[in-house]
Amino acid sequence: MDDVDWERLIDQLGRGDCAPFLGAGACAGTLPTGTALSNQYALRYGYPFADAGDLARVMQYGEAVLRDPVDLKETVCVHLRSHGRPPSGDPGEPHRLLAGFPVTTFLTTNYDDFLAEALRAEGKEPHVAVSPWWDTDPVTAPLLPEPTVERPVVYHLHGSWTEPASLVLTEADYLTYLVNMVDAVATDGRHPLPTPILRAMTTRPLLFVGYSLQDWTFRVLFHGLVRNTPRNNKRRHVSVQLMPEINGSAGDAESKARRYITHYLDRWNISIFLGTASEFCAELRRRMGRTS
Repeated sequence: MDDVDWERLIDQLGRGDCAPFLGAGACAGTLPTGTALSNQYALRYGYPFADAGDLARVMQYGEAVLRDPVDLKETVCVHLRSHGRPPSGDPGEPHRLLAGFPVTTFLTTNYDDFLAEALRAEGKEPHVAVSPWWDTDPVTAPLLPEPTVERPVVYHLHGSWTEPASLVLTEADYLTYLVNMVDAVATDGRHPLPTPILRAMTTRPLLFVGYSLQDWTFRVLFHGLVRNTPRNNKRRHVSVQLMPEINGSAGDAESKARRYITHYLDRWNISIFLGTASEFCAELRRRMGRTS
């Protein structure tokens, strides 16, 4: 991100012309990473394969051991809730900082309720909705109210820990999610996302916080949106993410990785901030002149 990117983003956030899209990195320091969670459950269920850090595969194995997918998801929700909540007194905490802007639509693939609670702390009344990713029948799809600054919508794409059965957790869940997202559009042109969510994602700049753009769920969803967005309505997005693990034996590996990531994302009209969500929020606050 350069100065132009920062100025544009601050202006967009200030007038609410932005749709924050929160991933696991937004909860760093409060909830365990996907890899840490995967390793814990691999040990718990005696996962016999070498890829113990692959959460979806480990959870697929856990489901086979328990023979009850909902019970598995219940245990995950209880475990995640046991880690507590983000510090309420930190003005630079990602959920609290974003909740203070006049944004009407928030999207997340996280299970937690941190965003909704941050919005309530700002005196707002969020409408929280969970994607019925397992069912693409438009008759059963929930209707969302028109989001406003006072009553924003928080949309959980991968489920919520208030509804354990809704979690996209196992390998089978991810495959079902991706197939339903693609097939619903390919078969009859309709989209499985509710109209207010789809409108926000296709007409507003997106601020991705805590994602790896190597994630296939993101790639399928975002690529479909880019493809279906009219050229005259394409916006410039921002992504906050960590540098992927690099091959230390390759000469000048980090510099090459930065150039590749920047080039790759620029094709999708995305400016990148390489760093943690906390570092991004600190820089955002500094540029806005906030000290408290």
